[in-house]
Amino acid sequence: MDILLVDDSRTMRLIIQRAIRQAGYRGLAVDEADSAPQALEKLQSANPKLILSDWNMPAISGLDFLKQIRAANNQVPFGFVTSEASEEMRTLAMTSGASFFITKPFTPENFEAALSSILD
Repeated sequence: MDILLVDDSRTMRLIIQRAIRQAGYRGLAVDEADSAPQALEKLQSANPKLILSDWNMPAISGLDFLKQIRAANNQVPFGFVTSEASEEMRTLAMTSGASFFITKPFTPENFEAALSSILD
């Protein structure tokens, strides 16, 4: 698995995957989870090159998901794709261990810029 995509909206997961392909990243193995608990379960048997996560999700927020991953000593690159746009949230994400923060609405160029240092 190259990317673990975590978002409670199936439609948004499809839109993100399309943006990734349009950014030039074709042929990547993308696995999906509709919640942080499901993603944590998948991480028990998989080591993705990157995790993309929404911020607002039921059960466990994207930020708490990131904190759990980092608490387990997992340093996989982690990026947020979210409608949360405040500078406070962006700073909180980065100080908690996020590699990047993409705000909705986004463009393929946003993904190209964020992913180039991780997947190239």
